[in-house]
Amino acid sequence: MTIERLSEWLQTSSSTVILTGAGMSTESGIPDFRSASGWWNNIDPRTVATTEALAQNYSLFHEFYKMRIENLEKVAPHEGHQILADWEKRGIVSLVATQNVDGFHQLAGSQRVEELHGSIRSVRCHRCQQAAPMESFLHKESCAHCGGKLRPNVVLFGESLPQASWHKTMEAIKAAELVVVIGTSLEVYPVNQLPMMTKGKTVYINLDIAQHEAQFDVTIEGKIKEVLQQLQI
Repeated sequence: MTIERLSEWLQTSSSTVILTGAGMSTESGIPDFRSASGWWNNIDPRTVATTEALAQNYSLFHEFYKMRIENLEKVAPHEGHQILADWEKRGIVSLVATQNVDGFHQLAGSQRVEELHGSIRSVRCHRCQQAAPMESFLHKESCAHCGGKLRPNVVLFGESLPQASWHKTMEAIKAAELVVVIGTSLEVYPVNQLPMMTKGKTVYINLDIAQHEAQFDVTIEGKIKEVLQQLQI
């Protein structure tokens, strides 16, 4: 059985990296842009979550991120996040790398987290890079230092990933005995390259596994929280 096999691998691996995507957060009530019922159908982030929109259509850019930030106040990490945090405390997981910007892994108690697409929980000026208060962004104020436009510390389409987080994740995955990919469609470059960088065992957990079954040693189809709850470690 695949659940039993993963349980055994988690117990015997001396270095395990978890890579999470949007599916990890949808079970907390955060919409998934790419799912059939996701915001992707209503708002295409590729036209909003861009430096072009920030520069040329700031009102739409601001409205989009203000909505996302305010929606975070209504949701919280689920038990799956807490299970991963517990595994870290017990020495089972060495690193969680995430494409999510919601900070739920940290809120659940994980400490060794690399945010590959940044964080929506902090704000900076796009022009001078100075940190700014979240309230200033929500109230659509300009940068107090240079008058520039404020933005969340997320990676916009067309921007590079945070290099320190990328390199730490890449090195951890290269050295890992086990890489568990959870809740990501693996459509976004360059994060979709990471699972193939390991010489260790690879596992893919997602509601839809059809596209990636051939790429991984083990694939487990199902809701993430339920799969994690089933693992006896």
